[in-house]
Amino acid sequence: MSSRANWSIAGTLSAVLLFAGMDGFANHPVAAAEAVKSSACLAPQYREFDFWIGDWNAFDFSDPNTTVARTKVETMLDGCVLFENYEGANGLNGRSFTIYDESRKAWHQSWVTNRGELLQLDGSRNADEMVLTGADQTTNGNERQVRGTWKRVRRGVRETAVTSTDGGKTWKPWFDLIFRPRTKASNGDDVKAVADLDTQYQAAVRRNDAATMQRILADDFILVTGSGTTYTKTDLLEEARSGRMRYSHQEDTEQTVRIWGDTAVVTAKLWEKGIQKGMPFDYTLWFSDTYVRTPTGWRYVFGQASLPRYERQR
Repeated sequence: MSSRANWSIAGTLSAVLLFAGMDGFANHPVAAAEAVKSSACLAPQYREFDFWIGDWNAFDFSDPNTTVARTKVETMLDGCVLFENYEGANGLNGRSFTIYDESRKAWHQSWVTNRGELLQLDGSRNADEMVLTGADQTTNGNERQVRGTWKRVRRGVRETAVTSTDGGKTWKPWFDLIFRPRTKASNGDDVKAVADLDTQYQAAVRRNDAATMQRILADDFILVTGSGTTYTKTDLLEEARSGRMRYSHQEDTEQTVRIWGDTAVVTAKLWEKGIQKGMPFDYTLWFSDTYVRTPTGWRYVFGQASLPRYERQR
């Protein structure tokens, strides 16, 4: 209501009081309005899928020790909708919106992904399971039926899906996931995990172990050296596979790890000694390595190194 400042001083007191009251109303919603909540979704049937609500790590049922995704399921729109945020370790990201449709006495879910996929499912609670079915198209244009089942299990939720391309005569497994509550590691646990991972990485560099380096490095990793040269993950893996550098020493000391939520920075002094293209090298440098927590663990995303110091006394 800032336009009141441009009004003429002339005017009735009643008009000023009227607009002052409107200004207060606009900026301070009345308590009664704040307290109004939708009563449309309070019936018991709207709570049938609440067992899926949570902050989860997802695992393949056949491999319960490897996280395949992080999934968070929460209510929105006054408890009428379940919103799922799925972040897969393989790059698949998806969102789903699930609601009980009172007009049809059925549950409905719409699932969309960062790969342009859409799947719409409908169904109902059957005993202790939620069963939703729908159909999409295969790559060759044929219809594929999909049936998903969610069930509460000990310490989590199990979601299975099967598909059929012959009209439901036969069904094939699609996926089988277990959702376990995501536990927050202590700061001490994170410091140890990152310190150990960085030590593993330095050891892998010394051995030219490209497989271990590939596992630890993020796909968009960047290294910036003291001279301003940059290297990507592909550059470092190609160098390791070539064997052009042979290390007798690749060890760090004075290691410090600092944690800020899902980001960690490792600082240490590195001693490198070996032979590159037939020429010996022996130097120390300081580096800072940045790690980020992902659904499948910590990943090395950025490195920065000082200029090497060749004057060494050992």
